[in-house]
Amino acid sequence: MDHIVTVQDAVTAFADFMEPTDAELDAIEREMPVILADVDLLDAHIVTLYRTPTELDARRIRRARRRALAARVALVNSAAGASLPGGAA
Repeated sequence: MDHIVTVQDAVTAFADFMEPTDAELDAIEREMPVILADVDLLDAHIVTLYRTPTELDARRIRRARRRALAARVALVNSAAGASLPGGAA
């Protein structure tokens, strides 16, 4: 009879190495406005799943979509500005 052995030791043996690095945490922090804006957009869409969207719902979705796009543009612009040599814009 074969014994079934868990791989818990093999999986948790590398747990210290699986933690996010400081650079990864900084990247998440930079992207947080985009993440939060996407969550707001998703919430606006979820509200209208099981009902006909009202004009107020449509405005909420449009506003959330504009905020999400503005957050993405701000992230791209800040990343592009940081990567240019000499501080040129």
